[in-house]
Formats: sequence, structure tokens, C-alpha cells
Amino acid sequence: MAKTLIEIKQGLESHVGKRLKLKANGGRRKTIIRSGVLAETYPSVFIVELDQDENAFERVSYSYADILTETVELNFLEGNKALLMEQ
Repeated sequence: MAKTLIEIKQGLESHVGKRLKLKANGGRRKTIIRSGVLAETYPSVFIVELDQDENAFERVSYSYADILTETVELNFLEGNKALLMEQ
């Protein structure tokens, strides 16, 4: 269970290129659920390329602090099972 931003970043770096389902807090009791591929990781943010048939835009970025504060939850998909990225 990752507790620091560095541990979260290192955990995500090992999943670059893998499919995921993203659940984000959209504010005002809205939850946004999207699916795509973890494209890249940078020192402060990570980029998710979204599935084009479901979304109006191609890419979204979130900070590692979003995972730490549970604003964003990532579930990596491998075969038929989901792997939860926990903080």
C-alpha cells in the first residue's frame, strides 16, 4: 500500500501501456468513470489516453496527489480481472 507520492509514481511507472478504468471525483456529487490506457508518467502528473468511442477528448492528466487524496481511483485491467491501484 503506497503512502507517498514517490511510491505512487513508481507503482504507476510499472503499469505504463496497460488498460485501466478510471474513477474520478467530478465535484458536486458527480463521479466520472472512463477507460483507456496509461500513456506516460512525468515527475508531477500521469497521462491517460482515453477510448475514443466513449469520450469527446483524447487525453486527461492527473497528479499523483489525486490518487493519494482518493480523488482518483485506478483499476488496471489484466484479462478479465481488475487490479486496484491503492494508495
